[in-house]
Amino acid sequence: MGLRRRRVEEAVFKLLMGVSTAVVAGSLLFILGTVVVKGLPALDLTMITQTPKGGYYLGKEGGILNAIVGSLLLAAGATFLAFVFSLPVVLYLNVYRRRGSRFAVLTRFALDVLWGVPSIVYGAFAFLLMVYLGLRASLLAGMIAVALLEFPIMARAMDEVVRLVPPALRDASFSLGATKLETALRIIVRQTLPGIVTAVLIAFGRGIGDAASVIFTAGFTDRVPTSLLQPAATLPLAIFYQLGTPVAEVQQRAYASAAVLTLLILAISLAARTIGRRFKRHTIK
Repeated sequence: MGLRRRRVEEAVFKLLMGVSTAVVAGSLLFILGTVVVKGLPALDLTMITQTPKGGYYLGKEGGILNAIVGSLLLAAGATFLAFVFSLPVVLYLNVYRRRGSRFAVLTRFALDVLWGVPSIVYGAFAFLLMVYLGLRASLLAGMIAVALLEFPIMARAMDEVVRLVPPALRDASFSLGATKLETALRIIVRQTLPGIVTAVLIAFGRGIGDAASVIFTAGFTDRVPTSLLQPAATLPLAIFYQLGTPVAEVQQRAYASAAVLTLLILAISLAARTIGRRFKRHTIK
């Protein structure tokens, strides 16, 4: 009787897992299919190689090159800033502090809270910072806002990876006379490099697809920014503005812009996986 009950339970939970997987995969395919089907007819070489011309949002000629370049510049700069602050914090928590110390626990709790803060709040905070510093809406201000958004995501993702490093590996490094800094940079970072690359990718994808944090800070322009102090267009905002027009042709271009954004994230994901595999050979298994 007990064996039969366990088999029934296993079958039920196996069915639930299968249904859940199908729902998630089906939702993803439905979203991607909608974007591709509605966007491909409007997607051509002109759209990704030209900036908007006069009357673009009324259905006239032009493209979204300004938004593509602006998104890449903004996300790359923000990810770099977030990385510069995230990696030292993670190494300090895992090398210079005890794993179960109160400071480490409180820091991780603070990062978890920051991860859950809505992106519009980061945008509002960055806007107040802009006003205080006398900055206008610009690429630099957008980078700062998105970096604040990415920092807890990147730090917590890196932290979880670094915590998987066996303590014996760190102790062996110390026993050979290595300092904490040498252990952190030459042992811990090298061992966790594939995970660090993945963490950077997660943060980059979050940053390049966010609109709320840059709507107050990066501004919007039909030109490609040539300075950090100039406004910058982004793909999420370009999609938002195009969908907000009553012109059907422009709305279709919004789906094409969404397809471009999706393809960019896909390309970055594939590149990160390739880089991760190459660095994996340097890790201890």
